[in-house]
Amino acid sequence: MLVRLLRAYLRPYARPIAVIVALQFIQTLATLYLPTLNADIIDDGVVKGDTDYILRIGGVMLVVTLLQMVCAIGAVYFSARTAMALGRDVRAAIFDHVQSFSARELGHFGAPSLITRTTNDVQQVQTLCLMTFTLMVTVPIMCFGGVVMALNQDVPLSALLLVIVPVLGVIVVLIVRRLRQVFRGVQEKVDTVNRVLREQITGIRVIRAFVRDRYEQERFADANTELMGVSLRAGQLMSLLFPVVLVVINISSVAVVWFGGQRIDDGGMQIGALTAFLSYLMQILTAVMMGTFMLMMVPRAEVCAERIQEVLTTESSVAPSSAPVTALSQRGELELRDVEFRYPGAEEPVLRDVSLTARPGLTTAVIGSTGSGKSTLINLIPRLFDATGGSVLIDGHNVRDLDPEQTGARVGLVPQKPYLFSGTVASNLRYGNPTATDEQLWRALEIAQASDFVAAMDKGLEAPIAQGGGNVSGGQRQRLAIARALVREPRIYLFDDSFSALDYATDARLRAALSRETGDATVIIVAQRVSTIRDADQIVVLDEGRVVGTGTHSELMASNETYREIVLSQLTEQEAA
Repeated sequence: MLVRLLRAYLRPYARPIAVIVALQFIQTLATLYLPTLNADIIDDGVVKGDTDYILRIGGVMLVVTLLQMVCAIGAVYFSARTAMALGRDVRAAIFDHVQSFSARELGHFGAPSLITRTTNDVQQVQTLCLMTFTLMVTVPIMCFGGVVMALNQDVPLSALLLVIVPVLGVIVVLIVRRLRQVFRGVQEKVDTVNRVLREQITGIRVIRAFVRDRYEQERFADANTELMGVSLRAGQLMSLLFPVVLVVINISSVAVVWFGGQRIDDGGMQIGALTAFLSYLMQILTAVMMGTFMLMMVPRAEVCAERIQEVLTTESSVAPSSAPVTALSQRGELELRDVEFRYPGAEEPVLRDVSLTARPGLTTAVIGSTGSGKSTLINLIPRLFDATGGSVLIDGHNVRDLDPEQTGARVGLVPQKPYLFSGTVASNLRYGNPTATDEQLWRALEIAQASDFVAAMDKGLEAPIAQGGGNVSGGQRQRLAIARALVREPRIYLFDDSFSALDYATDARLRAALSRETGDATVIIVAQRVSTIRDADQIVVLDEGRVVGTGTHSELMASNETYREIVLSQLTEQEAA
């Protein structure tokens, strides 16, 4: 998965990568050449007392060192740019792909996990890419070049490499294999901490209202402790790796000095050559150490890449049409034909055999007990879900065949839980219509019964709105969400229990203003309160996912027992009449 991800997203950066490899190659060759020059200075300059030779070779070493430094700076510069570009592209790809998800896929992954995958997981892959360009590229060059240069200094002494390098390799492989399993656990625990923290921040009012601070502290402490435990296991394995490698390096150095000293005593080797050989051994083992460091990062990055690919390869259940309909009439007629919806793995459908028609100029209300499928039905119209059976038609066209832009332009949804974005009142109202004028915004606010409290704010339309609308009340959020839908001027209005936070007087004024504004549009209202929907032109009664009655308030009171029970649970017989 890691290789596949890197191959896909590094392909546009082939030229910078080629420059990085070239610079690292030159830098490594310069590094390998320096011990040989140092050996020449010792054997041919210091031993013979030739000062001119020492100065001349020393000058060459300075030039080689300068070249090495310039190439290293260039390699790090291009590596950083390429790695950061990779991170940017992968984050953008995840974000764009998540935007195509339906509510089903979003529920499957969960917001905390998607946030972790977009931030922490991408950062791990990005860091691995940066370290690969700056360190890992030099490792094979350094190892191979170091062996060649060591053989050039003394072949018999090079036999030590046949023992040292395999021993080091076996140790690294055994530890890294275990690290991969541990790092998967680390990422899963990060998800858990993120989820718990998100729930606690979002539900802080509920926690304080029920005085559950201690319980939530313990819940977070448990998740935090589990993450610490898994991280400790990873840290213990990582901390074991470096001492083992250092022990091998130090033993190797002692062995080289021991056997090299005997070679010098026998006259088969010079002091400078031993010094150079020792330098090459250190370079080889240092390269192995750098490779080891990289290999420690690979397991975690591989797990992160798998999690990223899991998101990118998940197809949305709400797929756009290959030949979308882009030309529609402006009527706004809505029809549901034998609609069924079943959640994945559910034994029973939430909706079954639901048929209704909503026409322009009429208000259609949907009412039913909790869990009867009212909100699910509303969500099928703008394709937050796709019906698993039957069809949803707008102006005679199945919503599956419509261009998403066409659907969005015709449908204005006010969700059950209105959400406002951080910004201002104006930026939230213009979310559906960026070109709306201030006059259009104030008109929408007046209809939504929100102009009074917006005008009372310090900056009016430019008053700040916190993330989620946290600095306004629930009723104010609902009215701003309704105004946002009005600014869009759609042909179909969907109100999903959008009046529940309003008092009866405000509810009545708002519905009266809405009826004048939306007279030519199709209006569908989902509500729990009978007073909100009793004046609707058509009331659809849902019970356990089925339509059990359709008609006006008076018709249903006379003929439908389910509707009558709902009404009498809220109103007296006299009020209902």
